[in-house]
Amino acid sequence: MDLYIKNMVCGRCIEAVRAAFEQAGLPPEQVALGRVTIRDENPGEEALQRVDELLKASGFERISDRKSRLIEAVKNVVIARIHHSERLDLKTNWSAIISEALHHEYNYISSLFSSVEGVTLEHYIIRQKIEKAKELLFYEEHTLSEIADRLGYSSVAHLSGQFKKITGFTPTQLKKSLRDGHDRIPIDKVV
Repeated sequence: MDLYIKNMVCGRCIEAVRAAFEQAGLPPEQVALGRVTIRDENPGEEALQRVDELLKASGFERISDRKSRLIEAVKNVVIARIHHSERLDLKTNWSAIISEALHHEYNYISSLFSSVEGVTLEHYIIRQKIEKAKELLFYEEHTLSEIADRLGYSSVAHLSGQFKKITGFTPTQLKKSLRDGHDRIPIDKVV
């Protein structure tokens, strides 16, 4: 049986969700971003309520309706591509990537995403890229040019323009702000 989990964004999330299912007495066969497979086809309401409590305590949530699962799957595709890959191609075709990964027409996915999340899918992707840029700036291991290249921007000016539009700061101003104690946004809270 597949169960779908909201707010999973990284390897630590996978381990936390795995632990919650094990603690609830439902050892998973497989755990991936946004999905847990358990052997039991009918786990019982008590076990599911216990899983829900444990998941909620760690910032996760089990989702059951099809549209919510699809939205969460879209977020997982975008997050995996931006936050867990080495480099985005300048000509990354998000519509092809998302529709191929989720086996739905992009127009349907995009429309559903906008209606549920209150922001366009394109804007969500940009916000995720800016969060990744903020992370890379914070660690000071890459130049702005390297960050722009890694995130698939055509130029530093393009990255800087979107950065300023989203954050209200230039990358240099934000870098100073981060050093002064302003926090980044967790990637599962970006909308």
